[in-house]
Amino acid sequence: MHIEKVLASKGLTGFYFDDQQAIKEGAKENGFAYDGQPLTSGFTGVRQRGESLSIIFILSDGSIAYGDCAAVQYSGAGGRDPLFLSGGFIPIVEEYLAERLTGREITSFREMAGEIDQMPGPSEDRLHTALRYGITQALLHAVAIKEKKLMCEVVSEEYDTELSLEPIPIFAQTGDERYNNADKAIIKQADVLPHGLINNVELKLGRKGELLLDYTTWLKNRIRQLAGEDYQPILHLDVYGTLGLAFDNNLERIAEYICQLEMAAAPYKIRIEGPVDLGSKEKQLDAMCKLKILLSVKGVAVEIVADEWCNTLDDVRDFVDARAAHMIQVKTPDLGGINNVVEAIIYAKKRGVGAYQGGTCNETDRSAQVCVHLALATCPDQMLAKPGMGVDEGMMIVRNEMERALRILRFQREQAIA
Repeated sequence: MHIEKVLASKGLTGFYFDDQQAIKEGAKENGFAYDGQPLTSGFTGVRQRGESLSIIFILSDGSIAYGDCAAVQYSGAGGRDPLFLSGGFIPIVEEYLAERLTGREITSFREMAGEIDQMPGPSEDRLHTALRYGITQALLHAVAIKEKKLMCEVVSEEYDTELSLEPIPIFAQTGDERYNNADKAIIKQADVLPHGLINNVELKLGRKGELLLDYTTWLKNRIRQLAGEDYQPILHLDVYGTLGLAFDNNLERIAEYICQLEMAAAPYKIRIEGPVDLGSKEKQLDAMCKLKILLSVKGVAVEIVADEWCNTLDDVRDFVDARAAHMIQVKTPDLGGINNVVEAIIYAKKRGVGAYQGGTCNETDRSAQVCVHLALATCPDQMLAKPGMGVDEGMMIVRNEMERALRILRFQREQAIA
């Protein structure tokens, strides 16, 4: 089987591109938009629509394989690739890449994805991470079609992992609707919640952290009120470096504040993602290592999660090797080829560091479905419900794809035993 035709179609993502720097520096909310000047290169507004690009392979037997290119909400921040505006990339796909892929025999996912992930673009730089993300999804789908297997089975066999026959814990994020959407996540009994989008000191954290403390207390009480004692989710809060901003990057004060959060959340386990953002990978590694040690010395059981400056497979390896966090977010679009997502999760798990298969609200239904198969093949500690910030849609897409795949896998296991 080979690729007969390569096509690309523009699409929308489940959320928006946001200029993180402008928001951190005080861009004001105006309804669902933001007032203020963009500060990150490529942005024409602080918030603008998210764009995707579907990669479509027409195969020699008439089958169609596809995947979606998408980039994170905060593109261009924290060392990431610049804004992904899909229209400009169609010629790269239908001309430059089509010339290299048309007629190609479908071999193994690992081989073909590795080749794409290292392929130079027309300007001799590497292809944009979003392009590599979508193309490798389509390649995995093509291999699965050829081999008549689920995508998770292909990954499991090629990387010698054990397929999960149980659901991977799902992490639901609320976006700015951190109260109503938390209710949704609680009612649907998400395994992990609420993310919270704590990306502004004045409006969401509080100058002394008081707003987040109040929210954490409310969340704990709300879980008990709506779901009772039997439901024991993990509380995962993403603070986008605002603890560093509020406490002048004083790690001792940050550790003391995290201790307060732990007490406010008790008896629920709590994780804090991105407590600081020091502006470079080296400084981030150093600060996260020191903060993790401080928390241990103080007897604080809160786990810190690495995100900013941990974007590539090499970054993940560096954060894991430095023991710079209890858990690493593998932010799927940032790694480019999904083969890197697989290798990052395997690398972290083998070394005893938590692996969170994340991504962004700014993905698509297709990329979320493919990511479910990566998770079933690699068994991360949790995976993100995506796309969007509405809770319902992301949880539905991820949970339903997961349950479909699990039912097929269990049926196949039953048939093999019989």
